[in-house]
Order: sequence, then structure tokens, then C-alpha cells
Amino acid sequence: MSLKENLDMVKDELSSEEKFFEKAVVTEKFVKKYKKVIIGSVVAIAVIVAADIAYELNKQRTLASANEALMTLQKDPKNATALSRLESLSPALHDVWLYSQAVVAHDVDTLQKLQSSKVMLLGDLTSYEVAQNTQDVKKLESYAQTQNAIYRDLAQVEAALVYIQKGELTKAHSKLSMISVDSPLANVAKALMHYGVK
Repeated sequence: MSLKENLDMVKDELSSEEKFFEKAVVTEKFVKKYKKVIIGSVVAIAVIVAADIAYELNKQRTLASANEALMTLQKDPKNATALSRLESLSPALHDVWLYSQAVVAHDVDTLQKLQSSKVMLLGDLTSYEVAQNTQDVKKLESYAQTQNAIYRDLAQVEAALVYIQKGELTKAHSKLSMISVDSPLANVAKALMHYGVK
């Protein structure tokens, strides 16, 4: 290697070291300038992660406690302590438990109280159960006219059966004719119109 090549090589090394130190100085200035913001961001992220972990752990504990209260109620449905504990831990699960017990016991009073429940579909189901258990034609008709009613066709059949029992065959026929041919109850409606409403 010649002297010139050696000098060029040394210049290149010094130049790269100079660039490295220059970048280090720029980085140091940036860190000094935004030191508080960087530290604040790191602390905020740490706090958010810790809060999320704590929230999830609390949610899991609450869920486990609610399931434990539900298991106690399944063994002893009359356990008032477990029922109130379930209500405080999970109001939605409490309402579903009350609904299941009221349906089995045909407890219209409890079903009427649950009609205002905020649990998805529970208000609809309790409205149908109240109308069906009381055999109230007006409630059955009102339920059947509700938009997106789950048991609309079944309520129509129930109303028709009440009319058949009363001997009002024209009204019964009218109710049965409202059931769509695509409905799973279409064959039941046809059979009732053929055998029960002639």
C-alpha cells in the first residue's frame, strides 16, 4: 500500500468517526430538549399498561365470583345471599337467572318486572312469556305486532288458540292467516285452519 492510500484510509476513518460523533451530539441535544416529554410518555405508557392489567384482573375476579354465586344458586335456588351477590356482581346474569326461574315457575309477576331489563332480548322474551302465561289475547297481539319479535308467529298461534277456545273462529282464522308460508309454524297454522277453525 502506498502512503497516499494509507492517508485516504485514515481520512475515511476520521470522517466516519466525525459523522458518528456528530450524530451522537444531535441525539444528545434531542434527548435533552425532549427529555421531559420522553419520560412522561414512558411513564404514561407504563401507567396505561398497569391500569389495563389491573382492570382485566378485576374483571376476571368479578366474573369468577359471579359464576360462583350462580353455581350456588343452581344448587340452592332459594339462597338469598347468593342472589344478592349475583345481582351486585353481574346484573345481566342476575336478570337471566330470574328469568329462567320465573319461566319454570310460571311467575308472571317476576316476568313483568323483567320486561324493563336492559339485557339483550330479555325484554322481548319476558313480554312473550307474560302474554303466553296469562293467555291474554291483547298482550299476545301486541307482542306479535312488535317489530323484530322473536316469537311473533308463535304468539299468533297462541292468540288463535285462545280465540278457538272462546268459539271466535273468524278471529282465529284471521290470526292464523297472518303467519307467513316461510314460517316454521306454517304447517301448524294450516292444520289449525283445516281442523280447528272450519
